[in-house]
Order: sequence, then structure tokens, then C-alpha cells
Amino acid sequence: MNLAISNASDFTRWTPPAAALTLSDVTSIPTPPRAGHRPITRTFHDEDVTDNYEWLRDKDDAEVIALLDEENAYTDARTAHLKPLQDKIFGEIKSRTKETDLAVPVLDTGWWYYSRTIEGQQYPIYARVRDTGARPELVAGEAIDGEQILVDGPTLAEGEEFFRLGAFETAPGGNLLAYAVDTSGDERFDLVIKDLQTDEIIDDAIRGIGYGVAFTLEPTHVYYVRVNEAWRPHQVWCHEIGADPNTDELVFQEDDERFWMGMGASRDNRHIVIQLGSSTTGEAHLIDASDSAARPVCIAPRRAGLDYSVEAAADHLLITHNAQHIGFEVARAPLGVAPEDTWQTVLAPAAGERILGADAFESVAVISMRSAGVTTLRILERAEDGSYGEAWDVPTEGEVRTIEIGTNPRPDAREIRYSLASLIIPPSVCEVSLDTRESVVLKQTEVLGGYDPADYTERRIWVEARDGTRIPVSLVARADVTPDGSNPGLLYGYGSYEISIDPSFVISRLSLLDRGVVFAIAHIRGGGEMGRQWYDDGKLDRKLNTFTDFIDVGRYLVESGWVDPARLGAEGGSAGGLLMGAITNMAPELWRVVHAAVPFVDALTTILNPELPLTVGEWEEWGNPIEDEAIYRLMRSYSPYENIAEADYPAILATTSLNDTRVFFVEPLKWVQRLRETVTSDQDERPILLRCQMVAGHGGKSGRYDAWHERAEQLAFILDQLGIED
Repeated sequence: MNLAISNASDFTRWTPPAAALTLSDVTSIPTPPRAGHRPITRTFHDEDVTDNYEWLRDKDDAEVIALLDEENAYTDARTAHLKPLQDKIFGEIKSRTKETDLAVPVLDTGWWYYSRTIEGQQYPIYARVRDTGARPELVAGEAIDGEQILVDGPTLAEGEEFFRLGAFETAPGGNLLAYAVDTSGDERFDLVIKDLQTDEIIDDAIRGIGYGVAFTLEPTHVYYVRVNEAWRPHQVWCHEIGADPNTDELVFQEDDERFWMGMGASRDNRHIVIQLGSSTTGEAHLIDASDSAARPVCIAPRRAGLDYSVEAAADHLLITHNAQHIGFEVARAPLGVAPEDTWQTVLAPAAGERILGADAFESVAVISMRSAGVTTLRILERAEDGSYGEAWDVPTEGEVRTIEIGTNPRPDAREIRYSLASLIIPPSVCEVSLDTRESVVLKQTEVLGGYDPADYTERRIWVEARDGTRIPVSLVARADVTPDGSNPGLLYGYGSYEISIDPSFVISRLSLLDRGVVFAIAHIRGGGEMGRQWYDDGKLDRKLNTFTDFIDVGRYLVESGWVDPARLGAEGGSAGGLLMGAITNMAPELWRVVHAAVPFVDALTTILNPELPLTVGEWEEWGNPIEDEAIYRLMRSYSPYENIAEADYPAILATTSLNDTRVFFVEPLKWVQRLRETVTSDQDERPILLRCQMVAGHGGKSGRYDAWHERAEQLAFILDQLGIED
């Protein structure tokens, strides 16, 4: 690869006017910030491509930070007229939220664990009370007798612009707690170990770890995961609590850059499971948690295309794998080394089913799966001889709902906790009895202000894509909204990594629905909603299906009358942000407004640079354009930054964070620069804006009130462009 860098620098600065701006006063609309051209030429497959904005990648460059500050000031100015609407939406979110609240307590090792929030505080408090034989009757806002505070989020976050926990693990016996803290948003955490008998911090010397912490059975040691320079989890270390971290022992290292690592304790705490995986291949290792000197044992060596994950029970393994079925199956295998020929099928998928994973308990296994695109929990009963027999599904109703297994730390549980929600039904924490098979709702999230699900309707519709494939769509609207061709609409999508965007209830979405907006989720190919084949049909050389599916759903919403053709918006984040960039280039006339959150819009540049975080592991998702010219040409044809057209575009809001490790801020920053200099639409009427959070990560701001303000700003921009002023 040849890089030719010019010395040109014509960086210009913009100073916002002192007075507030209104769009009706055209003369007061400021000029958007413009970065200077500093051409860099890349050469692959005999093609030279010049990039004028790649120099913006360096966040240590004072000019780059100045440009981001100017972008934020410009966005402030262009949205100043929306401040009343932003404040109103924030007030709606706040007024519908029970700010002082309690989570449902979870029983483990003689204690009931829970979190609680306090009105006015950004972060929760994590606490516990002793078990007295029954679930405690806790009341939000009232003093809790015998409460022990484990982590005081508001106190720990004092003075920090960002605060997030990456681990929260109690040791076997319940006397120690390990938690990990990120105060920048880069998802690198500092580990803290607390003695819960004395309430003293006994170890806080380990810095910059990744996700994954587990104690040994006798909690003298703790295992943790380290990430490499590319933010790939690649090592497991064992640390003696209280000892010098320089004496920590490297337990496992994964050198293949395609593979990611997860690590955690089994439900009975007897084993530590190291799970490795690329997009297509899995491998797992087991550590005896009773011996801090034990070394990982490989369960079954990796084989290209064999994707498997492991759940360790007391006397066997449950392995979810795709050796025989594209929909995966669950097999039983002996503890320890368990080559494929020892795997005995426990549950095979029926047509239209995709098995996702297993949770092992003493008397049952709970299988998380999808059936006809809908989430399902299937219970496998264990007979007296330990074999698995009768299977039954936890009963639910409707196609537009999501059921997921909840927090169940006890292997001997006779009630299995799960969550249930839909687009209009607030999340419920439920328990199903293994004895009666009946479920009870322990708590449903309370939505204040007189919320009534009957005021809204939700439905599953199927849209025929251009190649004849039927695309499922989840749609919600106010009950009095009809498909008469006059409604504003917002279409959401993702479509990558076999991640499913299942129906869920979001309080802030009510601010759209109550203003007559039709909201829909397009469950497009590349996601996992319809199984592994659905994912395969939206990746690599079939990636274009993801984008055309979304466009076809958008056109259906217009043609069916659900949405006014002049009032359709689109929204997606991360890989869904790439989707936003692609569909904007491919069908700019279809959208009135697009919100691209932490968008992966400079995909080809990133995937061509194996030194950047995540790149090598992404080659199984997108292809390797360095070695494969056909993949290079394909990515070159859809990578949003490289395909902006001289055409009228929708209004665009790109949102990002300076410390985002997953999608660097430079991608949306470059994108908006090139958009502004290329598109032919009136940018006074359809602005192209960037909002960069200067101390945050991939998920944006961390405090709940800050996050509500952030979402209110986004929704106000969308509503304004859809013609809704109040």
C-alpha cells in the first residue's frame, strides 16, 4: 500500500454568533465547519483512492479537537430553535419514569441482591439484605432494614463525566465483591475487590482490563481478561488477591486475531469457562476453579466452521453447536476433554428454529432459542437418572414480544426467572414454576402519567423484498393512527453479526408515538431474527441484501399508506449506522431525515487496516478486501463514505463519542465533511450535523439524566424534520 501525504493545510475555523438562531432567519444560519484537505492516497488492487480527511483520525491533534468543538457548537446553533421541544421531550421521559425505584431482589448464597435508584441521582446503588426465608418486601424510597450497600454508584461517580461498571461479581460464599469501573468510555476497566465483611477495599491495583472476572472456588484468587492494543480480549490472567499484579500469572492467550474471548464462572462456581469465537468458529476451555494452579483444558479443538459454546453443569457439559444443523442443537458431553464424537444430542431444532444457548440447573436445562423469528424459552426436564427428557415452552402470547432468561444464580432453583416485554408492554420480571409450569409476574416496570397499552397497537407484518424474500417487520403506532398516507414514520434497523433487534418497550419512544409517528423495526437479513441462514444471507458477498431489504421495507411503509412519502425517517447505530449511510446513498429520495448513531460509515478504510481495533476479526463478517479483490470491489461499492452522490439528501444527524473504541469518531466526522461538500440538497433546510460526546464511549453518555437529554436532542431533530414542531 502506498501513502502519499500532501502538506496542504487550509483548516478553517468557525465562531458561533452570540445570539440564538432561528431557521426562519436565513441570514443568521451559520456556515458549517470545514476541515482542510490533506490528501492521503491508498492503493489496493491497482486502484488509487484519495482521501482528503483521513488526517482527522488523530484525536491527540489539537486541530481535530478544535474541529469537534466547532461541530458541537454548530449543532447547538442549528438546533437552538428546538430547545423548547428538547426540554419538553426530556420532561416527558422524566415524568413517565419512576425515578426512585427498586429492582426485584435475587437470592444467592444467603443474601438478596438488588439495585435501587434515587430521584435526582444519575446512577444506581447496588445493595443486599440477608435472607430470612422469604423474598423481602422492599418499598422504593423507604429505609431498608439491614441493607448493606455494595457499590454506591452516585458516590463513586462524583466528579466523573462518565461512569460505567464492566463487572459485578460476588465470590463463592458471598464475602468478597469484584467490580470494574470505566470513567472514560473506552471500555477498559479498573478492577476493585471489596471485603464485604469489613466494607473495605482490599485490592485495586489491576488497571485497564476487559470484560470478564471470576473468583476461584476458595476466593483467594481472581481471574480477569486483558485486551490487546486492538481492544481484542486475548488473555486470561490469575491474580492472588492482595498481591503485586506483577506476580500475576498468564493462564491463557489467544493469538489468532479472528477470535474473541469471553470468560466467567459456571453457575455452581466449580469451573471457569473460557469461550473463544470468531464469526463462524468456536472453541471452549475449562478451568477447575478449586485449584488456582489449574490450567485450562480444551473441550474440543477448533475446526473451521464448527461454532460451539459450552455451559458447565455439575456433572456434564451442555454444548450448543452447529455440527449437524444450521439451526444448531444442544448436546450433552462429559466434563473436561470432550471431542465431538462424545457429544450426544439432547435437543435438535425443528424447521424454522434456531437454538441460541443453554443454561444448566440441577433439575432442568433452559434453552434460549428462536422459533419462526420469535424468541422462546424451552425447558428440558431431567429424569432421576440425570438424562434429559420432556420438553415444554414457557407460555407467551403474540408475535411482537421478547422473552429472555433472567438472572438465576442458584443451580437448585425450582423457579426460573425471565423477562418479558413487547413494543407496548413494559418489561416484566417473571418467574415460572418448574413444579406447576405456571408463571407469575414479580414486577412490571411502572410507566407513570397514566400510560395505557390499549392506547397503542403493535403488529408483525411481512414485506416482500425485491428478490421475493419475506422480511418480518415489527410496527407500533397510536391506536387511532390508520394507514391513510398522512403519518410521519421512523424505521429502525441493524442487520449484522447475527444480532437480533427484538421488540422492546422504550419510554422515550412514547414521545414519538404520542405525536402520531409510526415506528417500525425492519428485521433485515444479516441479523439473527430468522436464524443462521438469515445471517449468512446478509454478510460477505450477500451484504447488499441488508441494505435493499431496509429500503424495500421503507418503500412498503409508504406504498401501504402507513407513512407519508415526504415524512419517513430512518435510524440505526454502529453497524446499523453503516446501514444508514448505505441506504442514504442508495435511495436518498426515500428519507426525510436520518439519524446515524456511532456509525461505521468508513467501513472499507477500517477493514483495509489490520492494525485498527476489531479489523481482523471483522473479515469473516465483511470479507478481507486486502486479499480478495471481489470483496474489495463490493465494499467499495457500498461503503458509505466512498459513495456519496451529487444528489438531494435527507437531513442527517450523526452522533458519536470521542472515546468510542468500537467505531472511531473519525468515521462520522469524515462522513459529514464529505457529505456537506458533495450533496446538492439545501443544507439550510436539511442540515448535516455531528454531535460528538467528548467524554463517552460507544453507548453515549452514561448517567441516566444525561442519556435522556441526549435522546431528547435526537428525537427533537427527527420530529422537526418530520414536520412536528411541538
